[in-house]
Amino acid sequence: MTDATFTSDPFRVSATLSRVRPSATIAVSMKARQLRAVGKDVIGLGAGEPDFDTPDHIKQAAIEAIESGQTKYTDVDGLPELKEAICAKFKRDNGLEYTRAQVNVSPGGKPVIYNAFAATLNPGDQVVIPTPYWVSYPEMAHLCGAETVFAHTSVHEGYKLKPETLEASITARTRWVVLNSPSNPTGTAYTADDLKALAEVLTLHPHVLILTDDIYEHLVYDAFEFSTIAQVAPNLYDRVLTMNGVSKAYAMTGWRIGYAAGPETLIKAMAKVMSQTTSNPCSISQWASVAALNGDHSFLAPRNAVFRMRRDAMLEKIKAAPELAAPPPQGAFYIFVDCTGLVGQTSARGMLMETDLDVCEALLIEEGVAVTPGTAFGAAPPSFRLSYATDDMSLEEAGARIVRFCEEVNSPY
Repeated sequence: MTDATFTSDPFRVSATLSRVRPSATIAVSMKARQLRAVGKDVIGLGAGEPDFDTPDHIKQAAIEAIESGQTKYTDVDGLPELKEAICAKFKRDNGLEYTRAQVNVSPGGKPVIYNAFAATLNPGDQVVIPTPYWVSYPEMAHLCGAETVFAHTSVHEGYKLKPETLEASITARTRWVVLNSPSNPTGTAYTADDLKALAEVLTLHPHVLILTDDIYEHLVYDAFEFSTIAQVAPNLYDRVLTMNGVSKAYAMTGWRIGYAAGPETLIKAMAKVMSQTTSNPCSISQWASVAALNGDHSFLAPRNAVFRMRRDAMLEKIKAAPELAAPPPQGAFYIFVDCTGLVGQTSARGMLMETDLDVCEALLIEEGVAVTPGTAFGAAPPSFRLSYATDDMSLEEAGARIVRFCEEVNSPY
């Protein structure tokens, strides 16, 4: 490469960044906001953000932190008091024993995962990710120079990773396997027996680390009992990074606190990454998170009851919509909708829908309902994700619009 070539475009992006796609869920939300700004009546079902407010006792803890001057730098990877609260949470909720030295606190759930990947991945390493997946898993792996191997699941199997599929996906270059339960985007949740079956495979591959994303742990329905893999397979304890956070259950998305517990060596390496990137999470948010984890949790059950009613109402709308189908999710606040029946048809305004991207675009333009195409989550067959974490009136109207949209499609043939 000549000097002239090197300097010809000072604003070119790096080769690493060129391999990374922007977040599809953020893109959908931005498109919805843009349409609203020009007067379009848009109902956004794209973002995964609870519409409930942060509980008052958590907000009060943040106010007290400000008033008492807790506004300085903290330890790079988290306050000792917050780490103690996290250790207590894991013991209380999951039967897992961790010390503060095994705990990382980062400015959000994404940084937890990225820090773990950045601390461990080299070019040529592989990360096994079940499909459909949260949009950021593969892109964070790519940012760290790794390759992704997708372990495909089926709607007919409830989008659950099967042991034989996991086994076929692992190679000598596998560095991480990513698990997510309840799942974004499908709402699928793994039982203890499901996890034990996967653990049997992982036991055979001691070179593989396991990342379990448990961010939706407290958002489960129909008497489902949450389990996490280090809990049901103690022999894997030293290879598991159990990630969680306060954003979903505590309606604290903007507070930006994620956390994880795992092997002390890994936790130290993650802190080293943070020391040269973000440094510590917001001190005020950390004190609020102490109150969240240690405080009253009685608000969770009534909020979950609301989410369950919204889920059931949207499932009824989907059932009434020609050409759509969706398995009932056990957790989170998403429904993953199979829209295969709409592909190949034309919308009421004449838009030919050849992919799920086309379906979502037509639904947004013609009915003002923003959902995220399944393609963004590595899904097959054609599908889209909708979030029911919004108010009842908006969901009722969105459901009616989706039904109308489906009823008015016409075959181009």
